[in-house]
Amino acid sequence: MHNLPRSILLAVALASGTSQAANWQPLPEKAPEPADNPTTSAKVELGKMLFFDPRFSATGTVSCNSCHNIMEGGDDSRPVSMGIHGKMGGRNAPTVWNAAFLSVQFWDGRAPSLEEQAKGPVVNPVEMGMKDLDTAIGRVRAIPGYRPLFEKAFGGDDPVTVANAARAVAAFERTLITPGSPYDRFVQGDRKALDSQQQRGMKLFDSVGCTSCHSGPAFAGPKMPEGQGFFAKFPTFADSPYVARYDLMADKGRFQVTGKESDKHMFRVPTLRNIADTAPYFHNGSVKSLDEAVRVMAHTQLHKELTESQVEDIVAFLNALTGPYPEITLPRLPATPGTTLLDR
Repeated sequence: MHNLPRSILLAVALASGTSQAANWQPLPEKAPEPADNPTTSAKVELGKMLFFDPRFSATGTVSCNSCHNIMEGGDDSRPVSMGIHGKMGGRNAPTVWNAAFLSVQFWDGRAPSLEEQAKGPVVNPVEMGMKDLDTAIGRVRAIPGYRPLFEKAFGGDDPVTVANAARAVAAFERTLITPGSPYDRFVQGDRKALDSQQQRGMKLFDSVGCTSCHSGPAFAGPKMPEGQGFFAKFPTFADSPYVARYDLMADKGRFQVTGKESDKHMFRVPTLRNIADTAPYFHNGSVKSLDEAVRVMAHTQLHKELTESQVEDIVAFLNALTGPYPEITLPRLPATPGTTLLDR
């Protein structure tokens, strides 16, 4: 008992019976970073520009921020994302806020890092639609104002590369974290940070079984080595009436990446941080409200039917996972040269 982190001991003491088994943890004040891509201010500033710049899509109209709007919940508030030419994607856009605490990226976990994730949408035919990554980095090189920014961030004779662009975007995304939520303050010792309903919801969240998947500081499962994701089958109980109502079985999940039968309907467990700001919910964006999402999860994953008061208490607790968003200043992008970028 004496070896438990102080924050956990405080949570146990203050929650008046909240289960020790949940291992409540606050969100760290700094995101982890890989040894080969330490975060620097130059990388972050460059990454922010690339994140907001739509010129690296086939039509020049879609940026990373188009689907992961950091001025809101880090998603796009659509059931599934809209890419170039109004094409609709197959899955709901995950929030980019606190993605730095996840060990794999995308719903199916196909990207082992933020650096690899940053490359995917650029060449996805529905999302940003570039022919290939070489063509995309050619767009960057065609904008003279970007070169000194790459030189400052990475140095070297040829700094404007796909790898460096991905490193810069990843470095920026590692600043998109929201510690300091009411929940965080509570487990760090502030007994007034959660009201009585939120504390009831916290106990219920543990006792009904939500923490079997949504644990750890990001509420996305236990901390895993980068590239080794924490996955869960969804839905677990296919006989739930919610499965047909919300078409939860159509997407085969991680199976589409690995081809393994055991990966059918397996999805990376998403973070619940700022969940109140990221509707609609689930991989297909089929559920519009947080209270309905709680009912669906209880029934399809735990085979439990919650009372309305239980749902309300859990939703109140989930609202306490919303942390303060850091102020983001929109970047001024380097000017486009006289030649038309879309010709490249």
